[in-house]
Amino acid sequence: MRYELYYWPSIQGRGEFVRLALEDAGADYVDVARRPKGMQAMMHLMESRSVKKRPFAPPFLRAGELIIAQTAMILHWLAPRLGLAPKSEAARLWLHQQQLTISDWLVEVHDTHHPIGSGLYYEEQKPQARRRAQDFRENRLPKYMDYFERLERGKTLSYVELSLFQMIEGLRYAFPRAMRALEPEYPRLVALHDRVMERPRLAAYLRSKRRIAFNQQGIFRRYPELDGR
Repeated sequence: MRYELYYWPSIQGRGEFVRLALEDAGADYVDVARRPKGMQAMMHLMESRSVKKRPFAPPFLRAGELIIAQTAMILHWLAPRLGLAPKSEAARLWLHQQQLTISDWLVEVHDTHHPIGSGLYYEEQKPQARRRAQDFRENRLPKYMDYFERLERGKTLSYVELSLFQMIEGLRYAFPRAMRALEPEYPRLVALHDRVMERPRLAAYLRSKRRIAFNQQGIFRRYPELDGR
C-alpha cells in the first residue's frame, strides 16, 4: 500500500513521529503537503463538507479509504503493518500507552514557549515562558526522562523507540544546556537514541533533504533564555 501523510510542509512537529516510522520501515509513502498543490489537498480534507470524517488537524494519514488522525492513533494502526509493533494486543496497547505519554510530554515542550496561548507570539508571553520553562527543566523533564529510562524494552525495536529518539533529538535542540546536564543520569535513553540513529534507513533519512531541520516555527524551539542561561 502507498500511504499519504498530511502535515505542515516546513516543520517536523508531530508529523515527524509518523515520518520516522515510515522511513525506518522503507514504506512507500508521499508527504503530500510538500508537493505542488499539496497544501490545497490537505486543507480540502480538513475543511470540505464533502469529506464526511474530516480530521481536525494534521498529522493525518490516508491509507486507501481510511483517513486516520492523531499521531498516537496513526502509529497504533500503522506500526503493526510496518513491522514496528508486536502481534499481541496487550503488547500493542502497552506501546500505545507509552506513545500517549510521549504526546503529553510533547505538549509540555510546546508550552514552554507558548504557555498562555498558541495564537500569541512568543514575544507576547516571554515572562510566563521563562517561568514555565524553568519548571519544565527542573521538574517535568526529569520526571519524563526517569519514567522512560526505567522501562524495560523489548528485544525488537518498536515505533516507541523511534519516538523517544525524536524526543531526545528535539530536546537537545531546544534545551542543549539542560540536556547536557541531565543526560549522564539517563544512559539507557542515550544508548537507545544512538542505536536508533545508526539504523541504516533512518541514518540515510537523517542525512537527506527529506528530514526538515529544526526551526523556530516547530514544537522544539531554541530560545537561550528558556534554557536557563
